[in-house]
Amino acid sequence: MKKKFKQRVLIGYYKTKLKTIGLISPQKAALLALDLFSTPSKSKSKITVPPIFHKANSVSFEINNITVRGFQWKHTNPAAKKILIVHGFSSYVYKFEQYVAGLKKEGFEVLAFDAPAHGISEGKKINAVIYRDTILAIENNFGPIYGIVAHSMGGLAAALALEQFNLTIKRKLVLIAPATETRTAINNFFTIIPAEPKIITAFETLIVKLAQRPISYFSVARVAKLSLAHTLWVHDQEDNICTFSDVEPLLKEQIPMLEFLITKGLGHNQVYKEQHIREQIIHVPSACIFSLGTMISRIVKK
Repeated sequence: MKKKFKQRVLIGYYKTKLKTIGLISPQKAALLALDLFSTPSKSKSKITVPPIFHKANSVSFEINNITVRGFQWKHTNPAAKKILIVHGFSSYVYKFEQYVAGLKKEGFEVLAFDAPAHGISEGKKINAVIYRDTILAIENNFGPIYGIVAHSMGGLAAALALEQFNLTIKRKLVLIAPATETRTAINNFFTIIPAEPKIITAFETLIVKLAQRPISYFSVARVAKLSLAHTLWVHDQEDNICTFSDVEPLLKEQIPMLEFLITKGLGHNQVYKEQHIREQIIHVPSACIFSLGTMISRIVKK
C-alpha cells in the first residue's frame, strides 16, 4: 500500500512537471519524458545471490564507456553451444536461476548479463538501441551465440540484434512476453503519465531523430516476419504490460520459422516462472526442429 501511494505521488509530480515545462517548451518536456521512459527502477531491498551464480565465471566488457557485467557457466565440452539469457526492463539475471540450471543440464554453455542500468552493470539509461548493441557486443566478445532466451524488453532487443547476426550460423530464439510494439509501449507510458498531444508528438520526433529509425522499426512483429532464426514466441493472453493484442494479428499468419506457445492466466512475469512453461522453453534449444503451426497451452492461474 505504501509503495502504491509513493507511485501515485510520483506520477502526479511528473504529470504536473511535464505540463508546466510543456507550456514553455514541448521539446524540453519531451526530453524529460524520454528520460523517464529510459530509466529503469531498481529494487531497494537486498537482493540474494542464488547459489548457482557463485559457481559461474564473472565476466564483463565495455560499451559506450560503461561496464556491463555478467556470468558465464562454461561446459566441460569446449564445443558446447552457447545460450544467452536476456532479462527485461527493471529486472536482473538472478531472476533466471532456474533457466541457468536447466540449460546447463541440457549441455549448453550459458551466458547471462545484467543490461546497462540494471543489476550489477553500470549506466543510468536503457533503450532498445542500447540493449541491442549490448547483445551484439556479447556476440562479438563471447559468441557465437547459438540461442537466446529473452523476456519482455529483452525480447525486443534480442530480435533487433538477431537481424544483425551472421545468420549463416544456425540460431534459435525464445521470446517470452516480448515488448512487441514500441508504439504500444509509448501509448502505455503516456496513459500512466498523461501529457498534451504536442509533448507526445515532440517525444516521438525525438526518438526518431536519436534512433535514425521510425518507431515502426522497433517491432518484434516486424523482425519475426523476416527472421531466419527458429523462434518460439511465448505470450499470455492476460499480459497487461506487453499486451496480447499486439500478438494476435501474427497468429493468423503462416510465418516460416515461427511457433507460438499461448497461455492464459499467467500474466507478464509468471509466464516465465511457471515450471511447465520453463521446462518447454529449456528444451527448445536442444530440439532438432520445431514443428509447424501454433501450440496453444491454456494454464489458468489459481
